Amino acid sequence: MKLTKINRTEAFRYMGMQGDIPENMELIADECESRLIVAANPKFHWVYAGIADISDSTVTLAEHKLILRGKDISEHLSGCFGTALLCATLGDGVDKLLRQLQTEDMTKALTADALASAAVEQVCDIAEKEIEERFADKFTTWRFSPGYGDFPLECQRDFLAAVNAMRTVGVCVNNGGLLTPTKSVTAVVGISDKPIPQKRRGCGTCKLRDKCNFRKNGGHCNG
Repeated sequence: MKLTKINRTEAFRYMGMQGDIPENMELIADECESRLIVAANPKFHWVYAGIADISDSTVTLAEHKLILRGKDISEHLSGCFGTALLCATLGDGVDKLLRQLQTEDMTKALTADALASAAVEQVCDIAEKEIEERFADKFTTWRFSPGYGDFPLECQRDFLAAVNAMRTVGVCVNNGGLLTPTKSVTAVVGISDKPIPQKRRGCGTCKLRDKCNFRKNGGHCNG
């Protein structure tokens, strides 16, 4: 796949900029977007995993020998019979570009970083659409990533193994638990036979909702 345009509104929002954007920032974004599109190698891969058991704080998957821990992910997947485990990335070319920009111009580096964050979410959106089409006769939750609420980042290594992420999209995890390339995302999408309650499709489940600048300005970051 290839990105041809990055959601600039989202990128500026990540930077805390809304409304009228100064012309010089638009010009910087033009340059950074063009360079990112050339550097990026966007990919995603997802696998289905049935749910064997859900308790108040764990979700045991029937495949991949993976246990998802935390009350938030358990609540998120309540009533679901299965999950789609997703990994998406922009590739290591974007990391190289971001490092290069840090030595050139920090304003460009920060702008490119925000654009890259927006871009990898666009890749996730494409993947999520594919999942929804695959389960068109079912109902799906919004995607829920390790690090949201009390869903721990420590599961990343097992998560990537379940998706076979190193082979399929070139994503691994370092000793600090961070994904590499850095502009990579893992997420869980729940699949149910019944409609998903609205609170599990947006800000209602997010632990940061009461202090989120996006919500204060009338926006949201997902769902």
